[in-house]
Amino acid sequence: MAGKVWFITGTSRGFGREWTIAALDRGDRVAATARNIDSLTALVEQYGDAVLPIELDVTDRAAATAAVGRARDHFGRLDVVINNAGYGHFGFIEEVAEDEARAQIETNLFGALWVTQAAIPIMREQGGGHIIQVSSIGGISAFPIVGLYHASKWALEGFSQALAQEVAGFGINVTLVEPGGFSTDWSGSSSVHSEPNPAYDDFRTQVQEVRQLRNANPGDPVATRSAILKVVDADRPPLRIFFGESPLGTAKADYASRLALWEQWNDVSIEAQGSAD
Repeated sequence: MAGKVWFITGTSRGFGREWTIAALDRGDRVAATARNIDSLTALVEQYGDAVLPIELDVTDRAAATAAVGRARDHFGRLDVVINNAGYGHFGFIEEVAEDEARAQIETNLFGALWVTQAAIPIMREQGGGHIIQVSSIGGISAFPIVGLYHASKWALEGFSQALAQEVAGFGINVTLVEPGGFSTDWSGSSSVHSEPNPAYDDFRTQVQEVRQLRNANPGDPVATRSAILKVVDADRPPLRIFFGESPLGTAKADYASRLALWEQWNDVSIEAQGSAD
C-alpha cells in the first residue's frame, strides 16, 4: 500500500478542505466527511477513487462510529484521523441560550470525542496511528464574546492530553493543532451569534475593535497544507503545535500572567493545605 489513509471531518471548506487536498495531491487517500457531500463533488471529480465522500453530522455518535468503520473497511486501514468539524459561537456568557451552548459543545467537543473513540480500537488493532484534534489558540487562552467556544476547545485540550498518555503504548500519537487567526469561514457564515443584550453594547464595540486589530493579518489556510504534512510525517509528532505567527506571543503572555498570579497567592494556597498535625 502506497501512502497514508486519512479520515477528516469538516472537509467542505477551511482547514479540512485544504488538508484533504494536501493529502490527495501527494497520493494519499482520504475519507472526507461533510454534512452535505455535494460540497465534495469537485474533489471526487479530480481525485477519483482516492477520495471517499461520507455524509456525516459528527454530533450523531452512531453515525460517527459507522463513518469511521466504513472508511477503514473501504481503504483497509486508518493512519490519520483529523477532527476538524466545528464552528465559532459569538455571544457574551449571559447572552448564550441553552440550546446554543449545547449545540456548541455537541459539535466541537462531543463530535471529536465520538470520532476519536471510534478510531482508537482500529488504530490499536493495526498497531498505530495518529489522531489530530483541531483546537485553537482559544484552547489555551480566552477572550470576551467567545466563551462557549473556548469552553469547547479547553475541554478538547484536556481530554486529548489525557488520551495521548493512554494510547501511547499502542503506538498511537495525538496532536492538538492550535491555529491563530486564519482566513477561514470560522467567524463568517458558519458561525452562530447569540441575541445581543443591550447592557453589553459599549463593551461589545470595544471587543470588536480589539478583535479587528488582532486579526488584521490573518494566515492563509493554503499555507497550512505543508505544515500539516510535516506534523503527520514526523517520527515524533508534537502533542501541541501552533499554526500561525501570533499564538506563541499570546501564550507566553497568558502563561506568564498565570504564573505570577499563582505565585502572588501561593501563601494562601499553602494555608488551604492545612496541617497534618
